[in-house]
Amino acid sequence: MQKFYSFLARHQLKFLSLCCLLMLFNVVDLLFPLPTQKDYSTIIEAENGYILSAFLTHDDKWRMYTQLDEITPTVQKAFIHKEDKWFYWHFGVNPIAIVRALYNNTIAQRRTSGASTITMQVARMLEPKERNILSKIKEIARALQLEWNYSKDEILQLYLNLVPYGSNIEGVKSASYLYFGKLPNQLSLAEVTTLTIIPNRPTSLQLGKKNIAIQEVRNRCLLKFKKNKVFSETEIDDALEEPLTAYRRTPPKIAAHFCIRLKKQFQSIPIIPTYINYNMQLDVEEMVNNYSKILQFKDIKNAAVFIVDNQNHQVISYVGSPDFTSVSTQGQVDGVKAIRSPGSTLKPLIYGLAFDKGIYTPRSIITDVPIDFDGYTPENYDEHFHGKVAMADALAQSLNIPAVKVLNDIELNTLINTLDKIDFKQIEKDKDKLGLSTALGGCGVSLEELVGMYSIFANNGTFEAPKMTALTKSNQAIEILSPQANYMVAQILTTLRRSDLPNRAESVINLPKIAWKTGTSYGRRDAWSIGFNNKYTVGVWCGNFDGKGVPELNGADIATPLLLQIFNLIAKNNDKDWFKRPKDLQFRKVCAESGDIPNEHCTDLIFAYYIPGKSANKKCTHLKKVWVSMDSTIAYCSSCVGNNNYIEKWYPNYAPELIAFYESKNLPYQKTPEHNTNCVKIKESNYPIITKPVNGLTYYIHSTNQKLMLSAQAANDVEQLAWYVDNKFIRSAPKNETIFIDASLGKIKISCVDDKGRNTDAWIIVKQI
Repeated sequence: MQKFYSFLARHQLKFLSLCCLLMLFNVVDLLFPLPTQKDYSTIIEAENGYILSAFLTHDDKWRMYTQLDEITPTVQKAFIHKEDKWFYWHFGVNPIAIVRALYNNTIAQRRTSGASTITMQVARMLEPKERNILSKIKEIARALQLEWNYSKDEILQLYLNLVPYGSNIEGVKSASYLYFGKLPNQLSLAEVTTLTIIPNRPTSLQLGKKNIAIQEVRNRCLLKFKKNKVFSETEIDDALEEPLTAYRRTPPKIAAHFCIRLKKQFQSIPIIPTYINYNMQLDVEEMVNNYSKILQFKDIKNAAVFIVDNQNHQVISYVGSPDFTSVSTQGQVDGVKAIRSPGSTLKPLIYGLAFDKGIYTPRSIITDVPIDFDGYTPENYDEHFHGKVAMADALAQSLNIPAVKVLNDIELNTLINTLDKIDFKQIEKDKDKLGLSTALGGCGVSLEELVGMYSIFANNGTFEAPKMTALTKSNQAIEILSPQANYMVAQILTTLRRSDLPNRAESVINLPKIAWKTGTSYGRRDAWSIGFNNKYTVGVWCGNFDGKGVPELNGADIATPLLLQIFNLIAKNNDKDWFKRPKDLQFRKVCAESGDIPNEHCTDLIFAYYIPGKSANKKCTHLKKVWVSMDSTIAYCSSCVGNNNYIEKWYPNYAPELIAFYESKNLPYQKTPEHNTNCVKIKESNYPIITKPVNGLTYYIHSTNQKLMLSAQAANDVEQLAWYVDNKFIRSAPKNETIFIDASLGKIKISCVDDKGRNTDAWIIVKQI
């Protein structure tokens, strides 16, 4: 210990000097930081590391970032032995090389050799300056600073990222990809050697233009490698035989819309990894392009496809338009992000929410007849009404009126809040403006949002936003539907007895096992088809970016054939692993006439799904008991049965709107006998209901020549209705007949009196636009 202290005492001044020098170096390092933050070209990579697209830097350079794992031993050895054999031994400056260069240049009276190490070259490329003695001194200082702050491998990486290759190409990765179509870790020894010789003469040795001269220089360099035993003789001999076929390539534009989107989102990141399946993306792009060429004969110019892997919620294919470069078809518009009307595509979620609330089950009966929701009168796509239908059939056939009824029953806010949860942005913006027409496409959505929604059905009722890159945080899964309700919807969407099966035979010959739903927007501007199996959710949109409607445009015949082609491509023979029925989803017997629990009078029974503890346990009331006269021509109630002879009979318990529908269409149905005309009570109830115009609404007309429509629903025993406007008699008409009157401006009283003397009034306001 005494010797140690004695040593410190003798060398104290040296230690202090060294410490001061180190402190000074750190201060200078902090005051004059290295400008190593270069602007690199943004590269978007597929899942397998292949480049999907690349973008120029702000100064219009191809400067692609080479990662450490792309610097193979071949690349490392070739560049070090070509440029700086003592790279891993010196401290950034090679004094021996400097002395040798000074001697040789002095003797020759010109520059015959250089002394710049790889580290010094990096310093010069980071801060380009005119070559003189002062610049060289600064270069040496920066080289020392680089060695102080970075490892040797990191300095080599900087060199390979910045080394010039002529024109606007910088860096080994840029040259490798743009001249050889390969990444650095895929290059042969001959190709690597070629890239080592260009930086010293990037102008005179232009790849693609002077390949013969370059090959001669390359071979001389390979022979030097052979002489110095840098590589094996076999490797060198093979490299010498390899022809040089380099030429300037155009960077790819695969998944162009997707790549531009990520470039804008991650502007400062040089390499953006994605989950895109490279081969699938190429296949789907080609499929969309070819299919679009067929659609153009029908004046349908655009299409988009979005595919999500259901197992991990990753976006694996993204096609924003058939041809990104097409100006005539507005190819640069991104059809995946574009806000469009969804048509009927929201219906499955509406039905699922209704199942979860216990309001309906798949076999519940709902009426598909004309109806008025405060002035909103939806119609079916086929312009027909279907009377009584089961919920499952209503969804499979995509009937509009039942969907609007279901939305009305679950309440509009239930749907809007659910869509808000799963990040439907336009819905959230417009939620105060939306109405029941949302069920039929009266809102704005994107293909990306719809595919995310349909992935709920493939994931047991839970939602997780589609992920495009590992750079974004994973969102927490949200339960949107119970597994039971979710399964019931998914099963309905697999049925082949449906209205949206394509008419073209070739589309259904090799039909894969999927669940899907189509949609067609008002005016035939958008055709949708979105499907899923256990592995993928695929969304297809077809239409025109300019919003032009086309008579032939519909989801079944335009979008679905492409959907089925894609599934046959990516998931052929994937029928084995289908969705399993949840344990808590049970079967029970129900009455086929109502879908409710049968009573003793129900004879037509079927098995149907239900959710224990949720689904309603309502007893079937599809029949009602009626007291009728002995000849079954007069019906009685407790107020008028008196001493009349009567019998009990059971009659169908039709809803009033269903009876009105049967009557208006002259359809046969089992009628209840007319009520006793002498009954006092009947005169006190069953008032006519004015359905049009709607009480309390304001109606806008273009001119006073425009007509107002009058219609009403009346009891079974009513035959004639009398109409009055502002207490003035207009005319009498059969109860199911619609009449029209001249419109007058201002507040109007509409009165309807049935032939039993019962009266109903409605007040409206008429204004001229």
